[in-house]
Amino acid sequence: MLLLDTSGSMLKDDKIEVLNDSVREMIAALKDADAHTGSIRLSVIAFGGPTAQTVIAHAPIAEVEFTTLQAGGRTPLGQAFARAEELVNDLEALPSNSHRPTIALVSDGLPNRDDDWRDQLERLIDHHRGAKATRFALGVGDDADRDMLAAFSGGLVHRAGDASKIRTFLQFVTMTVTEATVTGVVANASSVSGDTSIEELVWRDDDF
Repeated sequence: MLLLDTSGSMLKDDKIEVLNDSVREMIAALKDADAHTGSIRLSVIAFGGPTAQTVIAHAPIAEVEFTTLQAGGRTPLGQAFARAEELVNDLEALPSNSHRPTIALVSDGLPNRDDDWRDQLERLIDHHRGAKATRFALGVGDDADRDMLAAFSGGLVHRAGDASKIRTFLQFVTMTVTEATVTGVVANASSVSGDTSIEELVWRDDDF
């Protein structure tokens, strides 16, 4: 599942263009990896403007046709978390014997001030399906909300100093998903030293 920031700030520095290209590359790589198993499903939630939109919901990766995302408006992150909670807990689409979900969040700014993202995130990660999900977070640029991203991921936040790192991050997530598909082993996004503070975890450049 991809939670993608499509607010107006993503129009700057080619971020939305790089994001769209990177998602297309990710889908192509997942299709190749899934060719013999048919086990990967993709959901995409875009949050920008007045509402968060479920762009793709539980689609078998082989059937995914990605439509270019447009950026503009504010950052309704709380709605994105609410939609993610609904999708993760859809037991008809994701039966109990499914692999645990992988959720990747990409954002370059702050959630709306009147947004209830904390409550919605708590609902997402308090449910047993959301709690078991492997969660990755990428902050693009220096204006991304460090605390929010750390709360989502459980600690570790990857940093993209410029738009080009969006592609590297999604390649990293793709590798994690494909390895899990082949081996059944899912990486732990929050496997960090207990002696490391949140401030040290957040906002350091990653080599992935």
